[in-house]
Amino acid sequence: MKIAMVGTRGVPARYGGFETAVEEIGSRLVERGHEVTVYCRRPADGSPAPAEHLGMRLVHLPALRTKVLETLTHTALSSAHVALQRRAHDVAFVFNSANSPFVPLFRARRIPVAVHVDGLEWRRAKWGGAGRNYYRMAESLAVRWGDALIADAEGISDYYRDEFGASTTGLSYGAPVLRDLPTDRLHQLDLEPGGFHVVVARFEPENHVDLVVRAVRASNALLPVVVVGSAPYADAYTNAIREVADSDARIRLVGAVWDQDLLNQLYAHAASYIHGHSIGGTNPSLLRAMGAGAAVVALDVRFNRQVLGPAGMFFSDEESLGNALVTVERHPDLSRRLGQALQQRAATEYRWDDVTTGYEQLAERLAAGDTRRKETSGKRRNADQWGYERVLAPIGGSGSDGELPDLVSTGTPWQGELAS
Repeated sequence: MKIAMVGTRGVPARYGGFETAVEEIGSRLVERGHEVTVYCRRPADGSPAPAEHLGMRLVHLPALRTKVLETLTHTALSSAHVALQRRAHDVAFVFNSANSPFVPLFRARRIPVAVHVDGLEWRRAKWGGAGRNYYRMAESLAVRWGDALIADAEGISDYYRDEFGASTTGLSYGAPVLRDLPTDRLHQLDLEPGGFHVVVARFEPENHVDLVVRAVRASNALLPVVVVGSAPYADAYTNAIREVADSDARIRLVGAVWDQDLLNQLYAHAASYIHGHSIGGTNPSLLRAMGAGAAVVALDVRFNRQVLGPAGMFFSDEESLGNALVTVERHPDLSRRLGQALQQRAATEYRWDDVTTGYEQLAERLAAGDTRRKETSGKRRNADQWGYERVLAPIGGSGSDGELPDLVSTGTPWQGELAS
C-alpha cells in the first residue's frame, strides 16, 4: 500500500510522541513492503533536508513558526500536496485532531483517512478562548469526517464514546526495552547511578513541572531532581519554574537533552522517574521510563493509572509527591523491583511490532472501504465526567499518596518486605 503520514514535525524523531510513533511505525511498515511518505517541517536553520529516512520518503514543506499557526499551516500545505499527487495514496494517517479541517482535501481524492486524535488538547492552558474553541470544533470535525479515529489510551476512547458516541481504534505506542545500560554519560551532569530523580517533560501547565519543583523544595528528599525539558512558547511558565529551582540546590534544570544515549541513562539509572502529565493520553516519555526499568511516581489520573497498572506510585499534590520521593529513597531495593515490574509490563503490553500490526490492519480495512464516518454527527453530548476538575481528580487505590503499591497484585510475593 501507499501510505501518507501527515500532521507531525516529521522524522528523524527529535521532539515528541507523534514523531517517535511515525518513525517507529513508518519504518516497520516499509520493512513489511509498504510505500510510506512522511510529511516533515522544513528545517528552520536552513540545513539540508534528507529525502529519505529508514526507507520512508520524506517531503519537507514550510510552516509559519508561531504557536498558533505552525501546525496548521504545515498540515494545510501537506494535505494539498497529498491531494495533488498524480498517483493517489491508498490511505492517510493524520496526526492531531487539530488537523481535521483538512480531511476534505484527502476525501476529494477518495483517500480514506484515519485521524489520530491525541489527548484532551482543548484543556491545555496555553490555548486561549479562541484556541480552545478551535480544538473543540476540530474534535467534532474529526468525528464527523474521519474514516477512523485512533485513540492511544483507553481514557481517550472513553472520552470520544461519552462525548460524541463515536467509536475509536485503540492503538497505543511502543516502549523501547533497555537493559544493562552503561553509566558513562552520567558524569556529564555529575550524577551517580541511583543518586537522582528525573523529570522529562515539556514545560506546560498540564505537565505540572511547577508542582514538581515546589514539592521538591518543600520535601525532605535528599537526592537531586534533574529536570529535562523546555518549551518554545512558554516563557512565563518557564520563568516560574526557574525561580523555584534557583531557590533549592536539589533542583537541577538541564534544558532539552537531544543526546539519546544520555537520556536513556537518565531514565535507566534514576532512583525514580517523576511523571506529572495529566491530559495527554498514553505518554511516550512514561513508556520510555518503564522500558528503561525506572520506578515511576506519577500524577494520579486515569491515563497514568491505565498505563502503569499495579506497580506504579502516585501523587495528587505537593505533599504526596514529597512523601513519594522520600519513600523511594528509603526503599531503594523495592523501588528497583518496582521498576523491573514496570519494565516487564512495557515489554509485554507496549511493543512497537504489535502497534505497527494494528496500523497495518487498519490501513488495509480503510483501503478496502471500511469507514465509521456516518455513525455520528459530531455533535457533543457534554458528558459531565470530562470536566477538567473530574479529569484531574485523584483516582485513589494502590500506590496513592506516595505510598508503595500493593506489590502482591504485580505477581511478586513481597509482603514481608513491605512490612519492613
